[in-house]
Amino acid sequence: MGGWFSSLFSGLFGTREMRILILGLDGAGKTTILYRLQVGEVVTTIPTIGFNVETVTYKNLKFQVWDLGGQTSIRPYWRCYYSNTDAVIYVVDSSDRDRMGISKSELVAMLEEEELKKAILVVFANKQDMAQAMTPAEVANSLGLPALKDRKWQIFKTSATKGTGLDEAMEWLVEALKSRQ
Repeated sequence: MGGWFSSLFSGLFGTREMRILILGLDGAGKTTILYRLQVGEVVTTIPTIGFNVETVTYKNLKFQVWDLGGQTSIRPYWRCYYSNTDAVIYVVDSSDRDRMGISKSELVAMLEEEELKKAILVVFANKQDMAQAMTPAEVANSLGLPALKDRKWQIFKTSATKGTGLDEAMEWLVEALKSRQ
């Protein structure tokens, strides 16, 4: 998928660097998604303390993806990274019903930040390979996504470990960013 991802972005945006944040609660699958997108396979990860940033240079595009840790003590620092963000990939563990309220609170607080007013939102209803996973519609309703009227957003059914749904989500994000130019 890394090659596919690269070819998809080639030539789309000229020389403008696109900045993407991957956010969500700890254990949602953010780092697995980052490296799945970058190298096309699952890599062993540990909880992110701080952040991972990967810059991938395509033919004429520098695409920078920031994966910020999701632990309670780290979340207040997310705002330090909001400046100049083009899109937010918000990753939700669809099987973690107990923390869906916390995930919604963090998402709502983030979306109220002035620096993210124009950022496109892509929600990954992740861990869909788990038997107890909520459907994307259930996740969307739990997060209050239907109430978002002044923001371009979309939710996708994903499994970072299996790679399912990532292509569709990134395809949508590319088109959304392209249409915004």
